[in-house]
Amino acid sequence: MSQDHPVTRRKFIHAGASTVAIGAAASAVAAPALARTAGANQRLNIGFIGPGGRGQDGHIRPLAKLRSDGAPIELVAVNDVYTVNAEKAAEQIRAATGASPKKYDDYRELLADDDIDAVCIGTPDHWHAKQTIDALNAGKHVYCEKPMTHTVEEAFEVVKNWKATGKVMQVGVQSTSLPVWEKANELICSGKLGKVLMFQTEFFRNSNIGQWRYYDLTPEMTPKTINWDSWLGVNEGLAPSIPFDRAVYAQWRRFWPFGSGMYTDLFVHRTTSMLKATGLRFPRRVVGAGGIFIEYDGRDVPDVATVVADYEEGVQGLVTATMACSNTPIRQLIRGHFGSLVFGNGEKFSGFHFEAERSPVTLDSSIKNEEIEVGDVDDTTYDHQKNFVDCCLHDTPDKVNCPPDLGAAALTTVKLGARSYREGKVFHFDPETQTVSDGDASWAKHWEEKSRARGKPNHVAGWNAGDKGSLLIDPDYQNLEGPWIDGVDPIS
Repeated sequence: MSQDHPVTRRKFIHAGASTVAIGAAASAVAAPALARTAGANQRLNIGFIGPGGRGQDGHIRPLAKLRSDGAPIELVAVNDVYTVNAEKAAEQIRAATGASPKKYDDYRELLADDDIDAVCIGTPDHWHAKQTIDALNAGKHVYCEKPMTHTVEEAFEVVKNWKATGKVMQVGVQSTSLPVWEKANELICSGKLGKVLMFQTEFFRNSNIGQWRYYDLTPEMTPKTINWDSWLGVNEGLAPSIPFDRAVYAQWRRFWPFGSGMYTDLFVHRTTSMLKATGLRFPRRVVGAGGIFIEYDGRDVPDVATVVADYEEGVQGLVTATMACSNTPIRQLIRGHFGSLVFGNGEKFSGFHFEAERSPVTLDSSIKNEEIEVGDVDDTTYDHQKNFVDCCLHDTPDKVNCPPDLGAAALTTVKLGARSYREGKVFHFDPETQTVSDGDASWAKHWEEKSRARGKPNHVAGWNAGDKGSLLIDPDYQNLEGPWIDGVDPIS
């Protein structure tokens, strides 16, 4: 990291104390305050790869605010294949910092700059894995927008390189910086819900023009202002060479070669949060369904979709949405034998509701409905970037709020759902070998054998509640159960 930044340790402490996002609620899940261990003159130089709309609003804006709040960071370089976006990002940085960033035509030139310590990646999905791996191997810390990668296989390559390099990496699922998920996980592991059985989550939208077509097409978008082959990644084998099309460039989430519609743009948000709350990671069986039922605008991706994922811990995940009905969503919640945690809808939660099951089931009249307040985060995007910066300055890759292994798990769930929809298959996933296979009867057979053996339920990682809420009671008349061998009553 470079030195000689004018912000002092004392100034940063006072600036941090005055901002909402560094309050008690946010710090419950964030890394320690920058000023505790960062040197008084230390600074972090950050570059931006693909700073389009998301890169400007979700990367440059919060980081510029962090800098003005006293964080020892500098925004020093931009790279974008679209010259208009590159200049907009550079001007945004100039206006916020008073300094002009370097502009690079190729992201690899930016990565070769030894003065840059970290990068934020805001390119389309199909570029995420390559640029992330290149950045990690160039010795840079990485903030990469969700989804972490375009394919399941790429996700594991990113995780492998992240572990090998030891660099900090944050996946841009901003809602994981909310403290509610860690509180939910604490309650789940302590047996608050009893045996955890299911999570359900959603992302409902509506539009009269079709999803992702609200990204404007402008006359300035031409092959003269956009390096089309570089955007496609033709030389890197990331996409085939196709004629230039403004809609493909600006609305790429509608098309399979570059994104996966709601699966990776929207489902990955909610799925990541549910995995963080439950402690679940990789699914063992995934099926997807849906179709293009109204948005006949030339898109590839469905406007109605559902993913059902089954986990070895004996939990099912349901992720469902329609892009044409926003006023009647399902509730986000986690269900257990003794009760459920109900989060409602959206992504900003200061707490949640515990809905108890009836006492004849729980056999415990003290288990009652409860409102659980955790604390608010004013701006999750700011807080997520702050967490990333904290970890870069402290060299604590294990303290990020959305690490690559969590990003890979969420990506695996939603991407296999998308593949299932497209290929008409059920998929099994083996987390040990990191391989995908076509589904068969083995999943159902496994649970049937466990039942016949009168086994005990599996539990999520971190479970410390013994058998609480996990074992059923045999009524006395079940003593009459059993096969009659040679006509002999089993109770005789």
